[in-house]
Amino acid sequence: MSVTGTAAVPEGLVASIVSLVATGPVELGAYTVAELTAVDAIVDFLAERPSDEVLAEAVRSLAARKLLVAGAAAEQVEVRGDLGIAAAFQQRARLVLDARVTGTSPGEPWRVLLLPQPEPITMMVRIDALGVHEISLRKRGEALKLLAEWLPRGRAADPGREAGLDAVLAAAERSALVTVTRYTAVGTAETAESSSDLVLARRDGQLHAFSRADANGELASASLRGREMTEVLAGLLA
Repeated sequence: MSVTGTAAVPEGLVASIVSLVATGPVELGAYTVAELTAVDAIVDFLAERPSDEVLAEAVRSLAARKLLVAGAAAEQVEVRGDLGIAAAFQQRARLVLDARVTGTSPGEPWRVLLLPQPEPITMMVRIDALGVHEISLRKRGEALKLLAEWLPRGRAADPGREAGLDAVLAAAERSALVTVTRYTAVGTAETAESSSDLVLARRDGQLHAFSRADANGELASASLRGREMTEVLAGLLA
């Protein structure tokens, strides 16, 4: 993939990768936030931009590994290998699900991103405590199942008896904030348009939920009874 302000994707790449994902997950490697920022392979408004010094070091690291090379034209950069595939699929997305969990164990990610594609596949990014981004492409249903298993789980609490968000979170063994953002892009610059939130908290074996339909609204108690978590997540992405 080459980058000159906008991405140029080799003909047939997307169709080939989509066909490959149909046979199983496609792992695209693990990268730091600086390495991803250097090739514009993350959504701009999700992370603080690393310093110029850190970016320069990331560029040198990528160049040394032959993942970033000079293009045929002036001021053109070519991103190679799995990192190029990750950049291409990220730039095709117009929706991101950002899930952050507290109460994780060592070795678990603390944050997971899902970037659905026009096809029934999704780019999944797992982020660990060191800021390493592990990227893969998966069938959408499989990605939602993995996310649902990682989020807090338990018996659905009665929303009519909620103790209130602050009280529930204070006593929760594990909690999560799931934000779905829709955005537009001009070139490689993304701009958020709308978002919705879902807060999940497990306390005493019960799963409490609070939702917000837009950024200006208040979080309100929500019912999960009779609904699988994969169904809830799919509804957020609809």
